[in-house]
Amino acid sequence: MAYDYSELLQSARHWGAQALAAGWINQDDLHTLSEVELQAPAALFDQGQPRPLIVAFMGGTGVGKSSLLNRLAGKAIARAGVERPTSREVTLFHHESLALQHLPEQVPLSQVNISQHQDDSSKHIVWIDMPDMDSTEQGNQHQVLQWLPHIDVLIYVVSPERYRDNKAWRLLLAEGGKHAWLFVFNQWDRGQVEQHQDFIQQLQQASFNDPIIFKTICDPTSSIDEFSDEFADLKSTLVTLATQHTIEQLEQRGLQVRKQELAKRLQLIIPKLGEKTAMQQLSGLWQQQWQHSSKLLQQGFVWPIQQAAGYYAEHTADLITHASMSQIVLWDTWAQSRLDDALDELVSSVNQLDIPAAPIRQQLGAIRDKAAKIIQDQADVAVRQALANPGNIAQRLFLKCMRIAEMILPLSIMAWVGYQVFMGYYTSNLTHSQYLGVDFAIHSSLAITLSWLMPFFIIKKAQPSLKKTAIRGLNKGLNQALASLEIAVLDAISVTVQQHSEQIQQLQTIIEHSSEQSTTWSQPAEGKLARMLVK
Repeated sequence: MAYDYSELLQSARHWGAQALAAGWINQDDLHTLSEVELQAPAALFDQGQPRPLIVAFMGGTGVGKSSLLNRLAGKAIARAGVERPTSREVTLFHHESLALQHLPEQVPLSQVNISQHQDDSSKHIVWIDMPDMDSTEQGNQHQVLQWLPHIDVLIYVVSPERYRDNKAWRLLLAEGGKHAWLFVFNQWDRGQVEQHQDFIQQLQQASFNDPIIFKTICDPTSSIDEFSDEFADLKSTLVTLATQHTIEQLEQRGLQVRKQELAKRLQLIIPKLGEKTAMQQLSGLWQQQWQHSSKLLQQGFVWPIQQAAGYYAEHTADLITHASMSQIVLWDTWAQSRLDDALDELVSSVNQLDIPAAPIRQQLGAIRDKAAKIIQDQADVAVRQALANPGNIAQRLFLKCMRIAEMILPLSIMAWVGYQVFMGYYTSNLTHSQYLGVDFAIHSSLAITLSWLMPFFIIKKAQPSLKKTAIRGLNKGLNQALASLEIAVLDAISVTVQQHSEQIQQLQTIIEHSSEQSTTWSQPAEGKLARMLVK
């Protein structure tokens, strides 16, 4: 399936905009995509209708572009010579039956000179005289660049003095594949065969194997019959090219070349995104860095935990009525700095792996901001759980037994004393012996008291330290929080790796579609058209 060029370009630009926002590319990379041409010659006319061949004269100052157009028109439609040695405007020359629907955007109408003719032999050609490319005025170059996407055939005009023009030559090399080219060695009455041969060699170096070059003379003061002049051949060649089949071939080739240029530009961006193998190293690098950083944090938390544990022990009752103990601050500036150092070291490692650091930096930003809350919340929950169940399982089981003994022992002794009182009273009535006595009363009282005091004092002495319990809870909460931070960073890395894979996949999909050959350009050009195209 052949994809429409405009859709591919829009997809590439949309990808570039979101990749820039996510930090995968920079503004320069996005600019390279915005420079890719979207317009084509057909944009000047209604879609779906046959259109004429768009032919433009291009060259440096004083090579005679305007004189050539005037000779085609048979009248002075483009100001030339003494009146205007430097072209500053675009001149359009077309048949009166043709209606141009759209001019390139942002082109000042005051700088477009439109003339019409009634020559039916050139009915299907629009002639354009372009401003001088080598002018010092930036507006001239800007106009040329605005009009270039709308051109089918560029006629590169040189003169004996200007056939090595550098600025126009650079444009030829940059635009070569997008257009068909004809070459005019104008002012040939002053030219030399050596110059013509040198010009051919230049074109061959620019990938024109057999360029079509016309020698013309457009100086009205010269006698055309006295010199070899191929102006008529130039005109007839363009007339024979102005067929719908040729126009469609040139249009499809131009779009195909634009697709290839888009694919090349996107290919240049892929290495800037970094290697997938490098992305896969990030998790291991972070775990190594965090192993050292977490130990450092744990060492630095020893004193704050001691202080916080004392406060929690003294205000254990307040935990019931307060949702949090806002007075306790474990995550201070020092701890935040250590975390920032660890995250910055990870970002530095990303840079060293030639991976864009902005995406992972964005992911880590949220972790930096919520680190204090993670530590505080985890510590608060853990210390509450610890203080709700102080001591270890053995201690709690032993205390539970002592509390049961605190109730059962006194009751048991009191039951035994009561039984002895009852039996002593009953026996004394039968035997008329002495009833129990003072010793029994003292001993029974002591037994009852001791049966209660012993468990009571054991419970008091065996009660776990609230401070130690709080320390244990805070340490547990700190370890859980540090583990949560490690997992959060690993999750951020995982998200970044996934985004990286998606960015490359989207880019490769656009490149693949851009590299597909159009079915309408399956047949190679032949004859003169083949000689007009860059190989």
